[in-house]
Amino acid sequence: MPANASTRSSDSNTSASSLHAAVADDFAAVNRTIMEQLASRVPLVETIGQYIIASGGKRLRPLLVLLAARALGYEGDKHISLATLIEFMHTSTLLHDDVVDESHMRRGRATANEAWGNAPSVLVGDYLYSRSFQMMVGIGSLRIMDVLSSATCVIAEGEVQQLTNVGNPDIDEAVYFETIQGKTAMLFEAATHSGAILAEADPQQEAALQYYGRYLGLAFQLVDDLLDYQGDAKTMGKNVGDDLAEGKPTLPLIQAMAAGTPDQAKTIRQAIRHGGLEQLDAVLAIVRDTGALDYTRARAEEMSAKALEQLDFLPPSRYRDSMANLARLAVERQS
Repeated sequence: MPANASTRSSDSNTSASSLHAAVADDFAAVNRTIMEQLASRVPLVETIGQYIIASGGKRLRPLLVLLAARALGYEGDKHISLATLIEFMHTSTLLHDDVVDESHMRRGRATANEAWGNAPSVLVGDYLYSRSFQMMVGIGSLRIMDVLSSATCVIAEGEVQQLTNVGNPDIDEAVYFETIQGKTAMLFEAATHSGAILAEADPQQEAALQYYGRYLGLAFQLVDDLLDYQGDAKTMGKNVGDDLAEGKPTLPLIQAMAAGTPDQAKTIRQAIRHGGLEQLDAVLAIVRDTGALDYTRARAEEMSAKALEQLDFLPPSRYRDSMANLARLAVERQS
Protein backbone atom coordinates (compact mmCIF):
# COMPACT_ATOMS: atom_id res chain seq x y z
CA MET A 1 0.00 0.00 0.00
CA PRO A 2 1.22 3.57 -0.60
CA ALA A 3 2.55 5.49 2.35
CA ASN A 4 0.14 7.95 3.91
CA ALA A 5 1.67 10.78 1.96
CA SER A 6 1.02 14.49 2.12
CA THR A 7 2.56 15.06 -1.28
CA ARG A 8 -0.42 17.01 -2.57
CA SER A 9 -0.97 19.32 0.39
CA SER A 10 2.18 21.47 0.53
CA ASP A 11 2.39 25.10 -0.46
CA SER A 12 2.64 25.12 -4.25
CA ASN A 13 4.30 28.53 -4.46
CA THR A 14 7.75 27.03 -4.59
CA SER A 15 10.70 28.73 -6.22
CA ALA A 16 13.04 26.71 -8.37
CA SER A 17 16.01 27.49 -6.13
CA SER A 18 14.27 26.16 -3.00
CA LEU A 19 13.99 22.75 -4.63
CA HIS A 20 17.75 22.31 -4.22
CA ALA A 21 17.72 23.03 -0.48
CA ALA A 22 17.17 19.41 0.58
CA VAL A 23 20.30 18.32 -1.31
CA ALA A 24 22.31 21.55 -1.21
CA ASP A 25 25.60 19.89 -0.24
CA ASP A 26 25.15 17.15 -2.82
CA PHE A 27 24.32 19.70 -5.48
CA ALA A 28 27.46 21.70 -4.67
CA ALA A 29 29.46 18.49 -5.02
CA VAL A 30 27.85 17.86 -8.42
CA ASN A 31 28.83 21.36 -9.59
CA ARG A 32 32.42 20.75 -8.52
CA THR A 33 32.48 17.37 -10.21
CA ILE A 34 31.09 18.84 -13.42
CA MET A 35 33.97 21.28 -13.66
CA GLU A 36 36.53 18.59 -12.76
CA GLN A 37 35.18 16.19 -15.39
CA LEU A 38 35.22 18.86 -18.10
CA ALA A 39 39.01 18.81 -18.00
CA SER A 40 40.54 18.15 -21.40
CA ARG A 41 43.94 18.49 -23.03
CA VAL A 42 42.17 20.43 -25.80
CA PRO A 43 41.35 23.96 -24.55
CA LEU A 44 38.37 24.46 -26.86
CA VAL A 45 36.64 21.42 -25.34
CA GLU A 46 36.82 23.00 -21.89
CA THR A 47 35.85 26.44 -23.19
CA ILE A 48 32.68 25.28 -24.94
CA GLY A 49 31.83 22.78 -22.22
CA GLN A 50 32.12 25.39 -19.49
CA TYR A 51 30.16 27.90 -21.57
CA ILE A 52 27.16 25.66 -22.08
CA ILE A 53 27.24 24.23 -18.53
CA ALA A 54 27.40 27.74 -17.04
CA SER A 55 24.68 29.16 -19.29
CA GLY A 56 21.94 28.75 -16.72
CA GLY A 57 19.07 26.35 -16.36
CA LYS A 58 17.78 24.61 -13.27
CA ARG A 59 19.82 21.39 -13.73
CA LEU A 60 16.69 19.42 -13.03
CA ARG A 61 17.96 16.08 -14.26
CA PRO A 62 20.93 15.86 -11.88
CA LEU A 63 18.68 17.22 -9.14
CA LEU A 64 16.28 14.33 -9.80
CA VAL A 65 19.09 11.80 -9.39
CA LEU A 66 20.03 13.27 -6.02
CA LEU A 67 16.46 13.50 -4.73
CA ALA A 68 15.51 10.01 -5.92
CA ALA A 69 18.53 8.38 -4.29
CA ARG A 70 18.22 10.32 -1.04
CA ALA A 71 14.45 9.74 -0.86
CA LEU A 72 15.23 6.01 -0.60
CA GLY A 73 17.89 6.46 2.06
CA TYR A 74 21.02 6.25 -0.09
CA GLU A 75 24.09 7.23 1.96
CA GLY A 76 26.95 6.62 -0.46
CA ASP A 77 28.61 9.08 -2.86
CA LYS A 78 28.12 7.50 -6.29
CA HIS A 79 24.97 9.56 -6.78
CA ILE A 80 27.26 12.56 -7.33
CA SER A 81 28.91 10.92 -10.34
CA LEU A 82 25.54 9.66 -11.58
CA ALA A 83 24.02 13.15 -11.38
CA THR A 84 27.04 14.63 -13.16
CA LEU A 85 26.97 12.20 -16.05
CA ILE A 86 23.22 12.74 -16.48
CA GLU A 87 23.93 16.45 -16.81
CA PHE A 88 26.64 15.73 -19.39
CA MET A 89 24.20 13.62 -21.39
CA HIS A 90 21.66 16.44 -21.29
CA THR A 91 24.22 19.08 -22.23
CA SER A 92 25.36 16.97 -25.16
CA THR A 93 21.80 16.83 -26.49
CA LEU A 94 21.52 20.62 -26.16
CA LEU A 95 24.66 21.14 -28.21
CA HIS A 96 23.46 18.77 -30.91
CA ASP A 97 19.88 20.10 -30.88
CA ASP A 98 20.98 23.70 -31.37
CA VAL A 99 22.97 22.69 -34.44
CA VAL A 100 20.08 20.67 -35.87
CA ASP A 101 17.57 23.46 -35.17
CA GLU A 102 20.00 26.18 -36.33
CA SER A 103 19.28 27.97 -33.05
CA HIS A 104 20.95 31.27 -32.27
CA MET A 105 19.84 31.82 -28.67
CA ARG A 106 19.32 29.62 -25.63
CA ARG A 107 18.48 30.87 -22.13
CA GLY A 108 18.96 34.44 -23.24
CA ARG A 109 22.48 34.10 -24.66
CA ALA A 110 24.12 32.97 -27.88
CA THR A 111 24.19 29.23 -28.48
CA ALA A 112 27.55 27.48 -28.72
CA ASN A 113 27.08 26.93 -32.45
CA GLU A 114 26.39 30.63 -32.89
CA ALA A 115 29.56 31.52 -30.97
CA TRP A 116 31.98 28.84 -32.24
CA GLY A 117 30.30 27.19 -35.21
CA ASN A 118 28.53 23.90 -35.84
CA ALA A 119 31.50 21.55 -36.05
CA PRO A 120 33.02 22.40 -32.63
CA SER A 121 29.56 22.23 -31.01
CA VAL A 122 28.85 18.76 -32.39
CA LEU A 123 32.28 17.44 -31.46
CA VAL A 124 32.15 18.81 -27.91
CA GLY A 125 28.71 17.24 -27.60
CA ASP A 126 30.28 13.94 -28.61
CA TYR A 127 33.01 14.46 -26.01
CA LEU A 128 30.45 15.00 -23.25
CA TYR A 129 28.56 11.86 -24.25
CA SER A 130 31.81 9.90 -24.18
CA ARG A 131 32.73 11.33 -20.80
CA SER A 132 29.34 10.34 -19.42
CA PHE A 133 29.91 6.72 -20.41
CA GLN A 134 33.35 6.77 -18.82
CA MET A 135 31.72 7.87 -15.59
CA MET A 136 29.05 5.18 -15.94
CA VAL A 137 31.78 2.53 -15.95
CA GLY A 138 33.15 4.06 -12.76
CA ILE A 139 29.82 3.64 -11.00
CA GLY A 140 30.02 -0.07 -11.72
CA SER A 141 26.34 -0.96 -12.07
CA LEU A 142 25.34 -2.96 -15.13
CA ARG A 143 21.67 -2.18 -14.49
CA ILE A 144 22.35 1.55 -14.49
CA MET A 145 24.42 1.20 -17.65
CA ASP A 146 21.53 -0.69 -19.23
CA VAL A 147 18.99 1.98 -18.29
CA LEU A 148 21.15 4.88 -19.47
CA SER A 149 22.46 3.30 -22.66
CA SER A 150 18.90 2.35 -23.60
CA ALA A 151 17.79 5.90 -22.80
CA THR A 152 20.36 7.39 -25.17
CA CYS A 153 18.93 5.32 -28.02
CA VAL A 154 15.37 6.38 -27.22
CA ILE A 155 16.41 10.02 -26.97
CA ALA A 156 18.15 9.88 -30.35
CA GLU A 157 15.09 8.24 -31.88
CA GLY A 158 12.90 10.96 -30.38
CA GLU A 159 15.05 13.67 -31.89
CA VAL A 160 14.97 12.01 -35.31
CA GLN A 161 11.21 11.56 -35.01
CA GLN A 162 10.78 15.23 -34.20
CA LEU A 163 12.89 16.11 -37.21
CA THR A 164 10.74 13.97 -39.50
CA ASN A 165 7.61 15.59 -38.00
CA VAL A 166 8.72 19.08 -39.04
CA GLY A 167 6.44 20.56 -41.66
CA ASN A 168 3.89 17.76 -41.28
CA PRO A 169 0.43 19.03 -40.20
CA ASP A 170 -0.96 15.48 -40.09
CA ILE A 171 0.86 14.54 -36.87
CA ASP A 172 -1.73 13.53 -34.27
CA GLU A 173 -1.67 13.72 -30.49
CA ALA A 174 -0.50 10.12 -30.07
CA VAL A 175 2.55 10.67 -32.27
CA TYR A 176 3.24 13.96 -30.50
CA PHE A 177 3.32 12.23 -27.10
CA GLU A 178 5.51 9.46 -28.46
CA THR A 179 7.94 12.09 -29.71
CA ILE A 180 8.18 14.11 -26.49
CA GLN A 181 8.45 10.90 -24.47
CA GLY A 182 11.60 10.13 -26.43
CA LYS A 183 13.22 13.51 -26.82
CA THR A 184 12.46 14.96 -23.37
CA ALA A 185 10.77 12.69 -20.85
CA MET A 186 13.17 9.80 -21.37
CA LEU A 187 16.11 11.51 -19.68
CA PHE A 188 13.93 12.64 -16.75
CA GLU A 189 12.82 9.02 -16.42
CA ALA A 190 16.37 7.70 -16.68
CA ALA A 191 17.50 10.13 -13.97
CA THR A 192 14.97 9.02 -11.38
CA HIS A 193 15.09 5.35 -12.43
CA SER A 194 18.88 5.15 -12.18
CA GLY A 195 18.79 6.97 -8.84
CA ALA A 196 16.36 4.37 -7.55
CA ILE A 197 18.55 1.51 -8.78
CA LEU A 198 21.59 3.06 -7.10
CA ALA A 199 19.64 3.18 -3.82
CA GLU A 200 18.64 -0.48 -4.24
CA ALA A 201 14.92 0.32 -4.27
CA ASP A 202 12.38 -2.45 -4.02
CA PRO A 203 10.57 -3.19 -7.31
CA GLN A 204 7.50 -1.13 -6.41
CA GLN A 205 9.48 1.95 -5.45
CA GLU A 206 11.80 1.59 -8.44
CA ALA A 207 8.81 1.54 -10.78
CA ALA A 208 7.23 4.49 -8.97
CA LEU A 209 10.35 6.61 -9.39
CA GLN A 210 10.74 5.58 -13.01
CA TYR A 211 7.19 6.70 -13.81
CA TYR A 212 7.49 9.83 -11.69
CA GLY A 213 10.36 10.93 -13.93
CA ARG A 214 8.43 10.07 -17.07
CA TYR A 215 5.31 12.01 -16.12
CA LEU A 216 7.35 14.94 -14.85
CA GLY A 217 9.26 15.13 -18.13
CA LEU A 218 6.04 15.07 -20.12
CA ALA A 219 4.62 17.86 -17.98
CA PHE A 220 7.71 20.00 -18.52
CA GLN A 221 7.66 19.54 -22.30
CA LEU A 222 3.93 20.27 -22.51
CA VAL A 223 4.44 23.54 -20.66
CA ASP A 224 7.44 24.38 -22.85
CA ASP A 225 5.25 23.89 -25.92
CA LEU A 226 2.48 25.94 -24.32
CA LEU A 227 4.83 28.81 -23.47
CA ASP A 228 5.97 28.97 -27.09
CA TYR A 229 2.58 30.55 -27.78
CA GLN A 230 2.16 32.70 -24.68
CA GLY A 231 5.61 33.39 -23.24
CA ASP A 232 8.15 36.05 -24.09
CA ALA A 233 11.83 36.15 -24.96
CA LYS A 234 12.87 37.90 -21.75
CA THR A 235 11.56 35.19 -19.43
CA MET A 236 12.02 32.17 -21.69
CA GLY A 237 15.36 32.90 -23.31
CA LYS A 238 13.82 32.31 -26.72
CA ASN A 239 11.24 34.00 -28.90
CA VAL A 240 7.51 33.39 -29.01
CA GLY A 241 6.69 31.33 -32.07
CA ASP A 242 10.09 29.65 -32.40
CA ASP A 243 8.41 26.25 -32.76
CA LEU A 244 6.03 27.61 -35.39
CA ALA A 245 8.92 29.18 -37.27
CA GLU A 246 10.54 25.74 -37.44
CA GLY A 247 7.30 24.07 -38.57
CA LYS A 248 6.99 21.92 -35.44
CA PRO A 249 3.48 20.48 -34.93
CA THR A 250 3.23 20.70 -31.14
CA LEU A 251 0.10 20.05 -29.08
CA PRO A 252 -1.29 23.62 -29.13
CA LEU A 253 -1.37 23.45 -32.93
CA ILE A 254 -2.60 19.86 -33.08
CA GLN A 255 -5.48 20.64 -30.72
CA ALA A 256 -6.30 23.92 -32.47
CA MET A 257 -6.67 22.07 -35.77
CA ALA A 258 -8.90 19.46 -34.11
CA ALA A 259 -11.13 21.99 -32.32
CA GLY A 260 -11.16 24.86 -34.82
CA THR A 261 -13.15 25.59 -37.93
CA PRO A 262 -12.01 24.27 -41.32
CA ASP A 263 -10.61 27.72 -42.15
CA GLN A 264 -8.71 27.89 -38.86
CA ALA A 265 -7.32 24.40 -39.40
CA LYS A 266 -6.27 25.37 -42.92
CA THR A 267 -4.38 28.41 -41.62
CA ILE A 268 -2.46 26.30 -39.13
CA ARG A 269 -1.74 23.56 -41.65
CA GLN A 270 -0.23 26.13 -43.99
CA ALA A 271 1.82 27.64 -41.17
CA ILE A 272 3.24 24.23 -40.22
CA ARG A 273 4.02 23.30 -43.82
CA HIS A 274 5.82 26.54 -44.64
CA GLY A 275 7.32 27.48 -41.26
CA GLY A 276 8.31 31.07 -40.66
CA LEU A 277 6.37 33.67 -38.72
CA GLU A 278 4.30 35.30 -41.45
CA GLN A 279 1.09 33.93 -39.93
CA LEU A 280 2.14 34.13 -36.26
CA ASP A 281 -0.55 36.63 -35.20
CA ALA A 282 -3.28 34.61 -36.86
CA VAL A 283 -2.04 31.36 -35.33
CA LEU A 284 -1.75 32.92 -31.87
CA ALA A 285 -5.37 34.06 -32.12
CA ILE A 286 -6.54 30.61 -33.23
CA VAL A 287 -4.76 28.64 -30.50
CA ARG A 288 -6.24 31.05 -27.96
CA ASP A 289 -9.77 31.14 -29.36
CA THR A 290 -10.06 27.37 -29.82
CA GLY A 291 -9.04 26.66 -26.23
CA ALA A 292 -5.92 24.84 -27.41
CA LEU A 293 -3.74 26.55 -24.80
CA ASP A 294 -6.12 25.59 -22.00
CA TYR A 295 -6.21 22.05 -23.35
CA THR A 296 -2.42 21.83 -23.41
CA ARG A 297 -2.18 23.15 -19.86
CA ALA A 298 -4.81 20.62 -18.73
CA ARG A 299 -2.75 17.77 -20.20
CA ALA A 300 0.35 19.13 -18.42
CA GLU A 301 -1.58 19.24 -15.14
CA GLU A 302 -2.70 15.67 -15.76
CA MET A 303 0.91 14.54 -16.14
CA SER A 304 1.92 16.47 -13.02
CA ALA A 305 -0.86 14.79 -11.03
CA LYS A 306 0.28 11.37 -12.22
CA ALA A 307 3.83 12.18 -11.13
CA LEU A 308 2.56 13.17 -7.68
CA GLU A 309 0.68 9.90 -7.35
CA GLN A 310 3.92 7.94 -7.75
CA LEU A 311 5.41 9.64 -4.71
CA ASP A 312 2.85 7.98 -2.44
CA PHE A 313 5.03 4.86 -2.65
CA LEU A 314 7.99 6.65 -1.03
CA PRO A 315 8.51 7.16 2.71
CA PRO A 316 7.87 10.70 3.99
CA SER A 317 10.97 12.90 3.78
CA ARG A 318 12.08 16.36 2.77
CA TYR A 319 13.40 14.80 -0.45
CA ARG A 320 9.98 13.48 -1.37
CA ASP A 321 8.51 16.90 -0.51
CA SER A 322 10.96 18.54 -2.92
CA MET A 323 9.97 16.10 -5.66
CA ALA A 324 6.32 16.92 -5.03
CA ASN A 325 7.03 20.64 -5.23
CA LEU A 326 8.94 20.07 -8.46
CA ALA A 327 5.91 18.36 -10.00
CA ARG A 328 3.80 21.39 -9.09
CA LEU A 329 6.39 23.86 -10.35
CA ALA A 330 6.44 22.05 -13.70
CA VAL A 331 3.00 23.42 -14.53
CA GLU A 332 3.16 26.73 -12.69
CA ARG A 333 6.35 28.10 -14.22
CA GLN A 334 6.51 30.89 -16.77
CA SER A 335 9.92 30.02 -18.23
